[in-house]
Amino acid sequence: MSSIAVGSTASASARSAAITASVRLLGGAPIDRGPPRCESPVMNAPTYELYYWPGIQGRGEFVRLALEDAGAPYVDVARLPAAKHGGVAAMQKLMKSHALALEPFAPPFLRSGDLVIAQVANILFYLGPRLGLAPDDEASRLGAHQLQLTITDLVAEVHDTHHPISVGLYYEDQKPEALRRSQAFLAERMPKFLGYFERVLDRHGGRHLLGGAMSYVDLSVFQVIAGLRYAFPHAMAAFAPRIPGLVALHDRVAERPRIAAYLASERRIPFNEDGIFRHYPELDPAPSKKR
Repeated sequence: MSSIAVGSTASASARSAAITASVRLLGGAPIDRGPPRCESPVMNAPTYELYYWPGIQGRGEFVRLALEDAGAPYVDVARLPAAKHGGVAAMQKLMKSHALALEPFAPPFLRSGDLVIAQVANILFYLGPRLGLAPDDEASRLGAHQLQLTITDLVAEVHDTHHPISVGLYYEDQKPEALRRSQAFLAERMPKFLGYFERVLDRHGGRHLLGGAMSYVDLSVFQVIAGLRYAFPHAMAAFAPRIPGLVALHDRVAERPRIAAYLASERRIPFNEDGIFRHYPELDPAPSKKR
């Protein structure tokens, strides 16, 4: 499995030396980035380092999608083997480093030069303008941030459908509560969130959530729709006619060349029952057949 996505090779040696020096300054070990994968449209872009749990899409996927769509060079550090100075241990070492001005509470977090940035919406607020995935004006950039924070709220509620009592318990330890929470989510919360994004999309012309061009928010909504389809296929099939704009947006994002290539690659971790979007059939019963 490839864990490395490296774009532009311009000034690669200088970039590698600078990042290695930064890693050592922060108390980590230098990372072997391997050979280049593709040419990046982001000229003179740094090699970003993404830190997130290996084996799941989770919250880190929202950041991966932005990096992949832009063709930006990045390293998915925790997915590298320990022999290449990666793995969970490398991620935890950086989290606990006293050299950091502000340590992250939890993954995902991104290292860009001397900066270490945590929280998905915060990371995307930083990356958006640098990757060409954010509006030019301040008001619209804040609007994108507002929408991403709303997605953060939605993702938290999705997680609570299978862990409504405690993250320290297994799903099997809270199945009755998970069923009640899922029923309420599907009946009330999912329609409210998706209905809101459908209205925003329609108000801005129907193609992008912020009107003029693709942004990181569109990519994040793609991930939400894909995840909900995996977790609740019956409920989403029934609800789809009420959100035609979001369905079409999902399909347009999936057809973007770099996203399509990413989705077909080993870099895209499949949905599974360890991530945020989990499929438990008992939480998404098939609709009753009408007689």
